[in-house]
Amino acid sequence: MKKILVVSDTHGNNKNLRKLIAMHKSPDMLIHLGDGEGIENQIDDMVGPETVLYMVKGNNDFFSGLDRDMEVDIYGHRAFLTHGHMYGVSVGASGVAEEAASRGCELAFFGHTHRPFCDEVEGIRCINPGSLSYPRQADRKCSFMLIEVDNFGRLHFHQGTVD
Repeated sequence: MKKILVVSDTHGNNKNLRKLIAMHKSPDMLIHLGDGEGIENQIDDMVGPETVLYMVKGNNDFFSGLDRDMEVDIYGHRAFLTHGHMYGVSVGASGVAEEAASRGCELAFFGHTHRPFCDEVEGIRCINPGSLSYPRQADRKCSFMLIEVDNFGRLHFHQGTVD
Protein backbone atom coordinates (compact mmCIF):
# COMPACT_ATOMS: atom_id res chain seq x y z
CA MET A 1 0.00 0.00 0.00
CA LYS A 2 1.42 3.37 -1.08
CA LYS A 3 0.68 6.55 0.90
CA ILE A 4 0.30 9.98 -0.66
CA LEU A 5 -0.12 13.14 1.43
CA VAL A 6 -1.74 16.11 -0.31
CA VAL A 7 -1.56 19.55 1.30
CA SER A 8 -2.09 23.17 0.35
CA ASP A 9 -2.14 26.70 1.65
CA THR A 10 0.36 26.37 4.48
CA HIS A 11 1.28 30.07 4.08
CA GLY A 12 4.72 29.78 5.67
CA ASN A 13 3.41 27.99 8.76
CA ASN A 14 5.19 24.63 8.97
CA LYS A 15 3.90 23.47 12.37
CA ASN A 16 1.02 21.31 11.10
CA LEU A 17 2.98 20.13 8.08
CA ARG A 18 5.72 18.84 10.38
CA LYS A 19 3.08 17.12 12.55
CA LEU A 20 1.46 15.53 9.52
CA ILE A 21 4.73 14.20 8.13
CA ALA A 22 5.64 12.80 11.57
CA MET A 23 2.21 11.10 11.80
CA HIS A 24 2.65 9.46 8.39
CA LYS A 25 6.32 8.57 8.57
CA SER A 26 8.00 8.57 5.17
CA PRO A 27 5.02 8.92 2.83
CA ASP A 28 5.69 7.60 -0.65
CA MET A 29 4.64 10.92 -2.14
CA LEU A 30 3.89 14.45 -0.91
CA ILE A 31 1.99 16.93 -3.06
CA HIS A 32 1.90 20.62 -2.05
CA LEU A 33 -0.60 22.64 -4.07
CA GLY A 34 0.77 26.12 -3.50
CA ASP A 35 0.85 29.07 -1.16
CA GLY A 36 3.73 27.62 0.81
CA GLU A 37 5.23 31.12 0.84
CA GLY A 38 8.90 30.30 0.73
CA ILE A 39 8.97 26.90 2.41
CA GLU A 40 9.77 24.87 -0.70
CA ASN A 41 13.32 24.08 0.40
CA GLN A 42 12.23 23.31 3.95
CA ILE A 43 9.66 20.74 2.78
CA ASP A 44 12.42 18.88 0.96
CA ASP A 45 14.23 18.55 4.29
CA MET A 46 11.09 17.41 6.17
CA VAL A 47 10.61 14.31 4.04
CA GLY A 48 13.22 11.69 3.33
CA PRO A 49 14.90 11.20 -0.04
CA GLU A 50 12.58 8.23 -0.69
CA THR A 51 9.52 10.52 -0.78
CA VAL A 52 8.51 11.80 -4.23
CA LEU A 53 7.76 15.51 -3.85
CA TYR A 54 5.60 17.60 -6.20
CA MET A 55 4.93 21.29 -5.57
CA VAL A 56 3.23 24.02 -7.58
CA LYS A 57 3.17 27.77 -7.21
CA GLY A 58 0.21 29.51 -5.56
CA ASN A 59 -1.06 33.07 -5.92
CA ASN A 60 0.92 34.13 -2.82
CA ASP A 61 4.20 32.50 -3.87
CA PHE A 62 5.50 35.72 -5.40
CA PHE A 63 9.20 34.87 -5.64
CA SER A 64 8.87 31.14 -6.22
CA GLY A 65 10.44 29.44 -9.20
CA LEU A 66 7.91 26.61 -9.03
CA ASP A 67 5.67 25.82 -11.99
CA ARG A 68 2.13 27.21 -11.90
CA ASP A 69 0.75 23.80 -12.79
CA MET A 70 1.98 20.40 -13.92
CA GLU A 71 0.89 16.98 -15.05
CA VAL A 72 2.26 13.96 -13.20
CA ASP A 73 1.83 10.22 -13.02
CA ILE A 74 0.51 9.01 -9.67
CA TYR A 75 1.03 5.27 -9.68
CA GLY A 76 -0.61 4.80 -13.06
CA HIS A 77 -3.12 7.67 -12.77
CA ARG A 78 -2.57 10.86 -14.76
CA ALA A 79 -3.04 13.94 -12.57
CA PHE A 80 -3.18 17.70 -13.10
CA LEU A 81 -1.71 19.74 -10.22
CA THR A 82 -2.45 23.44 -9.80
CA HIS A 83 -3.17 25.96 -7.08
CA GLY A 84 -6.43 26.68 -8.87
CA HIS A 85 -6.78 30.46 -8.74
CA MET A 86 -6.29 30.67 -12.52
CA TYR A 87 -9.20 28.24 -13.08
CA GLY A 88 -11.96 29.88 -11.02
CA VAL A 89 -11.98 27.34 -8.19
CA SER A 90 -13.44 29.94 -5.81
CA VAL A 91 -16.78 29.48 -7.59
CA GLY A 92 -16.50 25.75 -8.37
CA ALA A 93 -14.31 22.98 -9.71
CA SER A 94 -15.60 22.87 -13.29
CA GLY A 95 -12.78 25.07 -14.67
CA VAL A 96 -10.05 22.92 -13.17
CA ALA A 97 -11.90 19.77 -14.27
CA GLU A 98 -12.09 21.05 -17.85
CA GLU A 99 -8.37 21.90 -17.85
CA ALA A 100 -7.49 18.45 -16.47
CA ALA A 101 -9.64 16.76 -19.14
CA SER A 102 -8.04 18.85 -21.91
CA ARG A 103 -4.64 17.56 -20.73
CA GLY A 104 -5.79 13.93 -20.69
CA CYS A 105 -5.84 13.70 -16.90
CA GLU A 106 -8.31 11.75 -14.79
CA LEU A 107 -7.47 13.61 -11.56
CA ALA A 108 -7.34 17.33 -10.77
CA PHE A 109 -5.66 18.52 -7.57
CA PHE A 110 -6.08 22.13 -6.46
CA GLY A 111 -6.01 24.38 -3.40
CA HIS A 112 -6.69 28.12 -3.01
CA THR A 113 -10.16 27.95 -1.41
CA HIS A 114 -8.90 26.67 1.97
CA ARG A 115 -11.90 24.30 1.94
CA PRO A 116 -11.59 20.53 1.46
CA PHE A 117 -13.32 19.00 -1.56
CA CYS A 118 -13.25 15.53 -3.10
CA ASP A 119 -15.81 14.72 -5.75
CA GLU A 120 -16.21 13.90 -9.41
CA VAL A 121 -16.84 16.89 -11.66
CA GLU A 122 -17.49 16.37 -15.36
CA GLY A 123 -15.89 12.91 -15.19
CA ILE A 124 -12.74 14.15 -13.41
CA ARG A 125 -11.98 13.33 -9.75
CA CYS A 126 -11.28 16.77 -8.22
CA ILE A 127 -9.38 16.96 -4.94
CA ASN A 128 -8.74 19.94 -2.71
CA PRO A 129 -7.10 19.08 0.62
CA GLY A 130 -8.20 22.36 2.22
CA SER A 131 -5.67 24.37 4.21
CA LEU A 132 -3.18 22.96 6.66
CA SER A 133 -2.83 26.37 8.34
CA TYR A 134 -5.86 28.62 7.73
CA PRO A 135 -9.03 26.58 7.14
CA ARG A 136 -12.22 28.28 5.96
CA GLN A 137 -14.79 25.46 6.17
CA ALA A 138 -17.45 25.47 8.91
CA ASP A 139 -15.52 23.36 11.45
CA ARG A 140 -12.31 25.38 10.91
CA LYS A 141 -10.11 22.27 11.20
CA CYS A 142 -6.76 22.26 9.44
CA SER A 143 -7.09 19.61 6.75
CA PHE A 144 -5.18 17.43 4.30
CA MET A 145 -5.90 14.52 1.98
CA LEU A 146 -4.42 11.07 2.42
CA ILE A 147 -4.55 8.88 -0.66
CA GLU A 148 -3.77 5.20 -0.35
CA VAL A 149 -2.93 3.23 -3.47
CA ASP A 150 -3.78 -0.45 -3.05
CA ASN A 151 -2.00 -3.40 -4.67
CA PHE A 152 -4.39 -3.20 -7.65
CA GLY A 153 -3.58 0.49 -8.30
CA ARG A 154 -6.93 1.74 -6.97
CA LEU A 155 -6.95 5.07 -5.16
CA HIS A 156 -8.63 5.44 -1.77
CA PHE A 157 -9.25 9.03 -0.60
CA HIS A 158 -9.33 9.96 3.11
CA GLN A 159 -9.87 13.53 4.25
CA GLY A 160 -7.94 14.16 7.45
CA THR A 161 -7.44 16.91 10.00
CA VAL A 162 -4.54 18.02 12.18
CA ASP A 163 -5.26 19.50 15.59
